[in-house]
Amino acid sequence: MAFAVYALTALLSAAATATGVAGMLGAHWAVHVDGLVPLGGLALEMDPLAGLFVALVGAVAMPASLYAIGYAGGERRGCVAYAAFVATMFVVPLAANVMTFALAWELMSLASYVLVLDGALAGRETAASTHAAWVYALMTHAGLACLLAGMLLLTAWTGSARFVDWAAAAPTLGAGARSLVWVLLALGFVAKAGGVPLHVWLPLAHPAAPSHVSALMSAVMIKLGVYGVLRASFMWLAPAHSAWGAALLLVGAASAVTGVLYAVVDRDLKRLLAFSSIENIGVVLIGVGAAVVFAASALPVLALLALAAALYHTVNHAAFKSLLFMAAGGVLHGTGTRDMDSLGGLIKRQPWTAACFLVGAVAIAGLPPLNGFVSEWLTFQALLQNDLLPWPAMNLVFALAIAGLALAAGLAVACFVKAFGITFLALPRSDAAAGAHEPPATMRAGMMVAAAGCVALALGASWVVPALATVGTTLVAAPPPVTLGEWLTLEVSGDFATLSVPAVALALGGGVLLPLVALVAVRRRPRSRRYETWGCGRLRQTARMEYTATAFANPFTRVFDFFYRPVRQLDVELHPESRFFVRRMRYENPTRFIVDEWLY
Repeated sequence: MAFAVYALTALLSAAATATGVAGMLGAHWAVHVDGLVPLGGLALEMDPLAGLFVALVGAVAMPASLYAIGYAGGERRGCVAYAAFVATMFVVPLAANVMTFALAWELMSLASYVLVLDGALAGRETAASTHAAWVYALMTHAGLACLLAGMLLLTAWTGSARFVDWAAAAPTLGAGARSLVWVLLALGFVAKAGGVPLHVWLPLAHPAAPSHVSALMSAVMIKLGVYGVLRASFMWLAPAHSAWGAALLLVGAASAVTGVLYAVVDRDLKRLLAFSSIENIGVVLIGVGAAVVFAASALPVLALLALAAALYHTVNHAAFKSLLFMAAGGVLHGTGTRDMDSLGGLIKRQPWTAACFLVGAVAIAGLPPLNGFVSEWLTFQALLQNDLLPWPAMNLVFALAIAGLALAAGLAVACFVKAFGITFLALPRSDAAAGAHEPPATMRAGMMVAAAGCVALALGASWVVPALATVGTTLVAAPPPVTLGEWLTLEVSGDFATLSVPAVALALGGGVLLPLVALVAVRRRPRSRRYETWGCGRLRQTARMEYTATAFANPFTRVFDFFYRPVRQLDVELHPESRFFVRRMRYENPTRFIVDEWLY
């Protein structure tokens, strides 16, 4: 039964992806069924923005469902909740009235809650994971309360529960009324997205869930919060107000910096990825906030650039974060632990998993030539146009966002150097790591599909950006972008040049393959000689001489101690015969979560 459910979900996800892409390209349809849903009936509508997020959910659910076949094996537990989770995520962006949206949103939250709780039972981490599920349920329902409050206010003021009527009536509402509703909706949507300070559930729930569920939650479920912010800011409550954009910029900068600071010091592999999701949601919110400010300042072309950057990073994060969570699940499947201090040396025991994790690590660190670099570069380009804004005070907000984005980008590189190096390189630090094995073929296939998506999003940047900008033109009144599709062309105009995507792909492929071909052609075949890894002058290298995740993060803990507020604990047991001899020493330096302590 479980195999059939996951296989069917993968097939339906493929069909939904095609439907979403058609919606992005202009296919519009609407469905209304009276009586199926109370207070207005079931109402679904496809437009380019909905099509983008439907395609995004489907594109991630396909490899995740394939991965789940091997990860869950024949266990029936959670497979029905998984199918319901994916189905309701398809409905949320299509919902066209309040009750359809609210029911789909609540069912999505309940299904994911069941899956997090299922992870607790399967992982035998009942106490911690049950607490994680409870915190997640609490936060998601607090967010739902804010959403319902804002939606009911709009329903009362416009006289309709249909979203299209809100968009038509919003310009007639006062600025104060629109801002009140926007704050309520933004609180609900940002809570689902995991933005600071409403992120408290995310580093608890994501590690507790099964890895294929973590991939879906981080890659697409939290993006539906971004979808809601886009709908509220550019459609339901348009015209946008610059103060809304400033708030998103500040929340985005705080989320990006806070998320990566906690990620770089964490030793739990899946919790590190969860904190990294907070950072990347911050990057997306920075792009959305910049778009709102530019739109309110009558700069539609810049608003479209910022929107394209935000949507591109939304898609990119879905690709590389689903890949990383699936790879982390492969590590957990092969070793039985997520503690990086107990790992090491897995590249020789899990080469496929290591290669996929490396692709995801390079992408999420924003390093060329992979896809994370492109969207972060576009975001910087949009932010650096702030000198065209008419308000000097807004330039300060943009400066803070630029500084936060730059700091987060630098720390993200260090974070994933640690994540890959400590997990996969050097020698095993435990018996579990020494006995690691590759996950089943379906799990490896799911990871490779996601890795291919990262590469395709990078090489196809000149096609992806115009497509996403076309979606953005439905939110911002700006000229449609120029689509670049010529083969092997180079166009030079003044100080600028444009190289077609196939030419870039061939150049990159040739740059990688040509040296390999040359080496094969001229290589002699000397007698191979096996020897141990370079030992730094020592007679024998052992795992005790390696960096651990804790040791790697110690400099960051010292530099940012005002943020982490670490509590150092040193326990030394001396020999009873002489205090000059130490029998046992225990040192702990745990960091503290300031937001949790002060707010929650």
